[in-house]
Amino acid sequence: MSTVRSYAESNPVQQALRRFAATGAGSWPFAHLLHRLDRPVYRITRGRHTFSNLLSGLPVIILTTTGARSGQPRSVPVLGLPTSVGLAVIASNFGQQHHPGWYHNLRAHPQAQVGDEHGTRPVHAAEATGDLRERIWREVLTVYPGWSTYQRRARTRQIGVFLLTPTG
Repeated sequence: MSTVRSYAESNPVQQALRRFAATGAGSWPFAHLLHRLDRPVYRITRGRHTFSNLLSGLPVIILTTTGARSGQPRSVPVLGLPTSVGLAVIASNFGQQHHPGWYHNLRAHPQAQVGDEHGTRPVHAAEATGDLRERIWREVLTVYPGWSTYQRRARTRQIGVFLLTPTG
């Protein structure tokens, strides 16, 4: 995965987009439209970029899970952040009251695949808890501080943090 720039290291346009995405008005179009743009850009660039990555500078991966109820493969673009303990994905769902579908999929079937500019590889997902979750949370907030806003909006739901470990 290419180098990830912290919020402070990002250019002014990227910072503005990250701030806007954290707002209620900004998160709605991102939640409903970005995945429709990310997938084709990912295919066209052969996994090197997504629309979100090109605009925001954030590291977007394609996470393929197994449906919790359907058992069918489900692919979704998500932020995949390298941390000191491994690749982390954050189940913020833009601060909505419910977890994203992939959260339930990973809890039911922790074997998944990650696609990025280096290709596709199998991973095992483990939900981080306690001190490990807090450590990862502090690290990822330096890249995308909007998650703290999402956590406030999610109210009683604690946003899930998963650590993805390569397998095979």
